[in-house]
Amino acid sequence: MNVRCYDFAIFCLYGCYFQVSGEIPCATPDNQSVRTTSGPLGPAERNVHSSPYIDPRQPVHVRIVDPSKDLNSYGLGNVDWKERVEGWKLKQDKNMMQMTNRYSEGKGDMEGTGSNGDELQMADDARQPLSRVVPISSSYLTPYRVVIILRLIILGFFLQYRVTHPVKDAYGLWLTSVICEIWFALSWLLDQFPKWMPINRETYLDRLALRYDREGEPSQLAPIDIFVSTVDPMKEPPLVTANTVLSILAVDYPVDKVSCYVSDDGSAMLTFEALSETAEFARKWVPFCKKHSIEPRAPEFYFAQKIDYLKDKIQPSFVKERRAMKREYEEFKVRINALVAKAQKMPEEGWTMQDGTPWPGNNPRDHPGMIQVFLGHSGGLDTDGNELPRLVYVSREKRPGFQHHKKAGAMNALIRVSAVLTNGAYLLNVDCDHYFNNSKALKEAMCFMMDPAYGKKTCYVQFPQRFDGIDLHDRYANRNIVFFDINLKGLDGIQGPVYVGTGCCFNRQALYGYDPVLTEEDLEPNIIVKSCCGSRKKGRGGHKKYIDKKRAMKRTESTIPIFNMEDIEEGVEGYDDERSLLMSQKSLEKRFGQSPVFIAATFQEQGGIPPSTNPATLLKEAIHVISCGYEDKTEWGKEIGWIYGSVTEDILTGFKMHARGWISIYCMPPRPAFKGSAPINLSDRLNQVLRWALGSIEILLSRHCPIWYGYSGRLKLLERLAYINTIVYPLTSLPLLAYCILPAICLVTGKFIIPEISNYAGMWFILLFISIFATGILELRWSGVGIEDWWRNEQFWVIGGTSAHLFAVFQGLLKVLAGIDTNFTVTSKASDEDGDFAELYVFKWTSLLIPPTTVILLNMMGIVAGVSFAINSGYQSWGPLFGKLFFAIWVIAHLYPFLKGLLGRQNRTPTIVIVWSILLASIFSLLWVRIDPFTSSTTQTTANGQCGINC
Repeated sequence: MNVRCYDFAIFCLYGCYFQVSGEIPCATPDNQSVRTTSGPLGPAERNVHSSPYIDPRQPVHVRIVDPSKDLNSYGLGNVDWKERVEGWKLKQDKNMMQMTNRYSEGKGDMEGTGSNGDELQMADDARQPLSRVVPISSSYLTPYRVVIILRLIILGFFLQYRVTHPVKDAYGLWLTSVICEIWFALSWLLDQFPKWMPINRETYLDRLALRYDREGEPSQLAPIDIFVSTVDPMKEPPLVTANTVLSILAVDYPVDKVSCYVSDDGSAMLTFEALSETAEFARKWVPFCKKHSIEPRAPEFYFAQKIDYLKDKIQPSFVKERRAMKREYEEFKVRINALVAKAQKMPEEGWTMQDGTPWPGNNPRDHPGMIQVFLGHSGGLDTDGNELPRLVYVSREKRPGFQHHKKAGAMNALIRVSAVLTNGAYLLNVDCDHYFNNSKALKEAMCFMMDPAYGKKTCYVQFPQRFDGIDLHDRYANRNIVFFDINLKGLDGIQGPVYVGTGCCFNRQALYGYDPVLTEEDLEPNIIVKSCCGSRKKGRGGHKKYIDKKRAMKRTESTIPIFNMEDIEEGVEGYDDERSLLMSQKSLEKRFGQSPVFIAATFQEQGGIPPSTNPATLLKEAIHVISCGYEDKTEWGKEIGWIYGSVTEDILTGFKMHARGWISIYCMPPRPAFKGSAPINLSDRLNQVLRWALGSIEILLSRHCPIWYGYSGRLKLLERLAYINTIVYPLTSLPLLAYCILPAICLVTGKFIIPEISNYAGMWFILLFISIFATGILELRWSGVGIEDWWRNEQFWVIGGTSAHLFAVFQGLLKVLAGIDTNFTVTSKASDEDGDFAELYVFKWTSLLIPPTTVILLNMMGIVAGVSFAINSGYQSWGPLFGKLFFAIWVIAHLYPFLKGLLGRQNRTPTIVIVWSILLASIFSLLWVRIDPFTSSTTQTTANGQCGINC
């Protein structure tokens, strides 16, 4: 497989000249806010901005008026000047009266009026906020909160009864069940209370366009750099990545404000060649999308829509162009598939380029940094002659002996290379299989990022994940509707949703570790009353006291800036300008690394390349910032960028930002912004859940654990509870597994975990079940989630808890305590080529299948044993049996999707699974008969020494 050398620009150890076209000018607003930063911002560095730096320690020159002199010498008593002032006042009053009259006349029939009403409406819209909060209806939310409180009270009385009424003849069973129930109660509290204040949001794209993107004028929308991450083209098909890139290049946003960076962390020549083909096809695809305003703008999913275009009497010209474009796309697919087929077997000497030189990335663990600019430079035009967004291929340098930090390290490399080349004010990252389903997604995000009320303190805008190719009944809860439509919507009313790894638009300044611009209300002490009952009004004295206390703290935390703007304004004694400049430069290099171009770019809050940058050195500097040793002795991955220390770097990154006081926004447009593919077969789904759970355990055992980290910051209490729930949920697998086995043990032994229930105790049991169902029903009502999605979520909670979460706990302990690392497995995104949902029935062996299978077999054996014992013992034994049967059947009902997936399409289960499960169940049964630890020895004989019925 050869590479087109005429379009190849790999910059390894040798640099190359690169002329950036269409640089975004650095715009510094007049009312630029003063930011309290965690990054260094010394006095000398202010010269980087377009506005000159004014030393605050120098006295301001004031012009003093001498009364003894004639006022005319100052121009204040001049008759001409007075007449001009009076005339200006009269003109302003006249304009104000005309505007008031026009507004009052056109207010009633604004829609039907002519230009006057339209101008007034436009002027009014230009002053309106770009988004608004839509509260959940109180008719749903108030009963929901009341039921939560009642359930908490009932739960307390229930646990009090369970603890004070032990089962003496089955003390071990009773104690195990009580411990499990206490843990379940704590887990429910962590999950429920962060949903206390759910909200919805609306955006106003028309106001955004009126304010920043007026037709006929240069667009004032902020520049955005979009990151696409990929590793293995064999597990992440190049055609899927190509569709994602095409949807980005065709997005509805000014082309000079969009740059797409594709990170190839596997240095695969297949990915590079596929991206080259994608760039060529984009010249035809992008103008077609924008001309006809099609949705979605990923060709594979657009052409897959079953729509009869002739039925709706669409223009014949469009139908003709669509058919021609579909043929072009089919030819494009043939070329991509040919590349994939050729890449199946790598030659012994490795891949070579057309000129005979070897491909620098033949060894994915030892290769130089590579950058290729496909579009956005001279000649990067579409078939209509219009400019296309930038498209840049990036593969960071890798060398043996260096820690590369997997996806988090790749994303940090993209932050630096994008800052050097384009420096968009905002960043948006998507996985290679998450395409733009809504071409206006970037504008939706800008309604929050550029909003005067939210923009300066919003670290990111998170979009929900939606998926294609999932079976109708969503057997393994791949859609994860409960998490995205309930949990994250609830967090949006507190401090914002957690970062979920993809479909997220970031403020670049937040990723640099800077603090947000907060109001006085945001700086109030974090108390529970504020979270639940609203904030309290405080005087200026309280605010000053809080600031003084903060400044008096030791500046060892990452949230404290190296140079505080307040200190600069008051003056730093003992440091002259030269020494201050030297210290500032050293602090910058220690924090961001030794790249003056990148450091200069960090001060551009509005984005764009600094004016002093030499374009000839950009690519050479870009190669430098993606070298494998660049992050050594810096704060990358610790306080800056994506945070290292867990395979779920998204949780850590969002948590650090929230701890600094940033807020996040949850944006759910009517048309989903992004859609992706999910691993729909059982084995891949469990491996995906295992990776997430393992990352949570790593955070739990790290210094960044939300239980004890960040109390000196501005993290709200309910937000902290949500983060704690996010990292401790895998531990629930231990009591969950025990609770799923208890019904089988009770059926085999004839014992039960609950004593004979009185009327008083029965009332609490009934009230508990009623409160559980009431909470679930009201939650579904205010969220709009269906009962089937809720039930699938409950089922997979049990399936994942008895398999993936359980393994994650032990693997996490081995990794943190014993240093035994586990391999990161990329989730397969294989296409469905063998028919609808063919991947659903594929069975792949994994040890994760053994524990749930064992639980199912144990409960089935227990049901058979319990029913057989009741038949032999007479009708009086059927009453106690029903309670035990109910719990066993309840466990099997939750594991039913797992059982169905285990059997697959052919209704056959691999022999190895059956053998291991039966072996474990048999060993457990034999040990039980031999040891019998949960029964009391006092029941073996009667008081008179004679053998009883249970001998």
